[in-house]
Amino acid sequence: MKSTLRSVLTATVFSAVLALPTFASQASVGEQAPDFTLTSIDGQTHRLSDFKGKTVVLEWVNPECPFVVKHYSSGNIPALQKSATDDGVVWLAINSGSPGAQGDYDPEKAAGWMESNEAAPTAYFRDQDGKVGRLYGAKTTPHMYVINPEGELVYNGAIDSIPSASKRDLAKAQNYVIAALAAVKNGHELERDQTQPYGCGVKY
Repeated sequence: MKSTLRSVLTATVFSAVLALPTFASQASVGEQAPDFTLTSIDGQTHRLSDFKGKTVVLEWVNPECPFVVKHYSSGNIPALQKSATDDGVVWLAINSGSPGAQGDYDPEKAAGWMESNEAAPTAYFRDQDGKVGRLYGAKTTPHMYVINPEGELVYNGAIDSIPSASKRDLAKAQNYVIAALAAVKNGHELERDQTQPYGCGVKY
């Protein structure tokens, strides 16, 4: 049974990798993060450049993706969001699913999903035309980016080191986002500034 489950999870990860969209991104580690403007599900308009002077996390999300479900139902991402925002970090969750795609929740349903999972991002956006997702080259849910207070993109990649949909792997995984935020806070170079993102392909 365990080997069968592992095979299914491996196949799921492999399928997700095969499904990664391919397009040119304007977001490069070591350079200024591309600016964008989006309206959150509570009707507030936010511009990335308005947060200059603060560390920013961008998280690509799809509430129905099994990998996202793993990180939310376990409390992993909600805890990260709360810890980061309590420390002054701006956390922006972005859903780039096209209209009617899996996980493209309307504002009310998205708000309910966040409440039920005790999610705590600074804002949750619907990027239904995929403009911001393509700007950053977002491939999976989750796909994580960290931007330092100077507006420079310093991390692009996976949330952690184990590409699986199993909650049991969380305790064994190295969390790259936690490491990136700690490095930025302490003025250190990141040991890993780019990794391979894993999860469901973004539903452009």
